[in-house]
Amino acid sequence: MNISMPSPSGTMEGPLTSEQDKSGLSSESGRLTLTSIDLHNFLRTRRSIRRFKPDPIPESVIKSILTTATYAPSAHHRQPWRFAVLSAPKAKTRLADAMAADFRRDLEKDNVPENEIVAMIARSRSRIVSAPLVVILCADACEMDIYPDTRRKKAEFIMTVQSVANTGMQLLLAIHAEGLGAVWTCSPLFAPEIVQSTLELPKTWEPQAMFLIGYPIEIPAVRERKPLSEIMVFA
Repeated sequence: MNISMPSPSGTMEGPLTSEQDKSGLSSESGRLTLTSIDLHNFLRTRRSIRRFKPDPIPESVIKSILTTATYAPSAHHRQPWRFAVLSAPKAKTRLADAMAADFRRDLEKDNVPENEIVAMIARSRSRIVSAPLVVILCADACEMDIYPDTRRKKAEFIMTVQSVANTGMQLLLAIHAEGLGAVWTCSPLFAPEIVQSTLELPKTWEPQAMFLIGYPIEIPAVRERKPLSEIMVFA
């Protein structure tokens, strides 16, 4: 079976041999070694996508990308990530409306002009309802370690958040591998109770991020990265 991966232009190239699996790794002689896939190129061609085709995403693909996301590393291997998956229009509309109302209250407190509020809310709401798939990534610290002191409690909380962020990045890469596009938004952090109550999530599920997912209309050009000389030191 030949498997192709997306090139920077969005076309498919670089068929894999029958000895390779979808990861682009060869298992010949029981060893996993990089073969024809340029892994660095794959990682560098992921983009944040905000405009999608209306095509629905097959359930099998949804389960595949979420399963791959769960292979991210986590503190103590507790796997504190949780996923709320929205594909039905009614569910997405209900969430978009609830978050829009909360967003409006914040903007009014900030004394933002009404015309700007209307435009900002319309844009935010449209992004949610027009995405074929919405995934709310949550953190559940129920199984994390419990400490009596503030210092270690804080460290354990940060470890929980870092673990959930790991699976968020893994999810983006799994999405990219399927030829899909997505954007990671942090809006649930500003309205966690609204998201939680609207979707009737367990009380221990703390919304951390929202992923808007679909087949991209276009692939944006790469954005400039800071040079290593500005962000790295050798110790």
